[in-house]
Amino acid sequence: MPIKLTKQEVMKEIVRCGKKPEYFIHTYAKITHPMKGLIPFHLYPFQKQLLEDFEDHRFNVILKARQLGISTISAAYVAWMMMFHREKNVLVIATKFNTAANLVKKVKAIIKNLPDWLRISTVDIDNRTSFVLSNGSQIKASSTSGDAGRSEALSLLVIDEAAHVEGLDDLWMGLYPTLSTGGRCIALSTPNGVGNWFHKIYTESENKANDFFSTKLPWDVHPDRDESWFEKETRNMSRREIAQELECNFNMSGETVFSAEDMETYYTLIKDPKYRTGFDRNLWIWEERSQENSYLVSADVARGDGKDYSVCHVFKIETMEIVAEYQGKVTPDIFSRVLFDVAQEYGNALLVVENNSVGFAVLDKLKEMRYPNLYHSVKSTHEFVEEYQADQMSNAVAGFSTTSKTRPLIIAKLEEFVRNNLIKIYSSRLLAEMRTFVWNNGRAEAMRSYNDDLIMSCAVACWVRDTALAVNQRDAEYAKAFIGSITKSTNELDTRIKGMIGTRKMKINEELNKHHKATTDFPWLFKG
Repeated sequence: MPIKLTKQEVMKEIVRCGKKPEYFIHTYAKITHPMKGLIPFHLYPFQKQLLEDFEDHRFNVILKARQLGISTISAAYVAWMMMFHREKNVLVIATKFNTAANLVKKVKAIIKNLPDWLRISTVDIDNRTSFVLSNGSQIKASSTSGDAGRSEALSLLVIDEAAHVEGLDDLWMGLYPTLSTGGRCIALSTPNGVGNWFHKIYTESENKANDFFSTKLPWDVHPDRDESWFEKETRNMSRREIAQELECNFNMSGETVFSAEDMETYYTLIKDPKYRTGFDRNLWIWEERSQENSYLVSADVARGDGKDYSVCHVFKIETMEIVAEYQGKVTPDIFSRVLFDVAQEYGNALLVVENNSVGFAVLDKLKEMRYPNLYHSVKSTHEFVEEYQADQMSNAVAGFSTTSKTRPLIIAKLEEFVRNNLIKIYSSRLLAEMRTFVWNNGRAEAMRSYNDDLIMSCAVACWVRDTALAVNQRDAEYAKAFIGSITKSTNELDTRIKGMIGTRKMKINEELNKHHKATTDFPWLFKG
């Protein structure tokens, strides 16, 4: 372009820029480089494609690696929209208020560094976190409070680092109606585990289950990056950081209790149950009972009227393989019947029921039905006792007590079993819960709006198998070994004297028997 343009050329350029955001940004936008200062914003192919997506789709969700300039290209698109359209209202929210304010700052810098003749609208009201143009278009950064943007109709909503914004599910419920008059949304982020708003929106968009258009941009979409760059960049990064910052991997990012590597192994084992049965078809069976095996049934009880499920697992004790699983929203009395039938089907398996407030009702019902093999333990110590012993003990309690003391122990035991591949899982329902089981301020729990009932049932089974049953088995083995040692010895006693001719061996038992016979037949010889 010549330095000086005629009036006709200026009008032509303005019209061309107004029609094509890619041309406007690539030709006239300038951005600040940390090393080079103010430089022209020359677009990479993946950035040009994004601009086309912004125009073609109202809702865009972008799963990205870090340092690809996606926030910057979004800011440039906002600058174009505000400059060439009247009365546009743009809201930017992010995980931190300063992050949102920084994107607003980028928009303002792009507009202020345009050629004078191209600034057809000027900044009328200028604040640190917002500004208004003379054509009525405005932009502001907002916190992630519950009332952000609720009172205004939006032309464009930009959610930066959306996977890291807490409470975005609730925030979105308030923001979505503000876009109902034709407003657009751009949600961009690196991954941060599964189960959050960003993960749900992205995965649903891939399955065409919502109105968002999804774009995935891993580290290697940048033309200047190769394997040597990747090796250098990841030299001091953990596996989780690599997955989150560069590979766009939901499953291996985030502070989940179960490591991504372990989870990847279990994903390959998922298979459909052999039978889906029960009155509600929620009892999944992978393997019927075998006479050669012993079984353990663990259960977590819910009220039946809330969001939680009543669940149980059937474990083959020898291999810790889950051979059956139930998950349903049923009343305690119906769940008692389910447990009775399942445990009986697997040879009157040891039945471990969590004895929370509702769990006691289930346990009482099972006692009424005379189930013969309920798990009992000593209060406070959680020492396992057989049912026939529990009836004679005043300090024995039916079921397993999940308390603030035992909860972290059983979860740690399950994590140990998973990490060491000591448990076999085929259930997609259980693995879905494990994906959304995270650390929250040092406490392991399900992400908001998700469940962990299957996890707790499974954790109790692992703890019982590795502690109570293992100790019981060891005690039985010790007793067996002790009894086995009380037998007649057939060892020979060497009575030979070195150098003496005519030495011989005699058997201990033979001599003892002779001595016993002599004392019986001739008692007067041995009287003191």
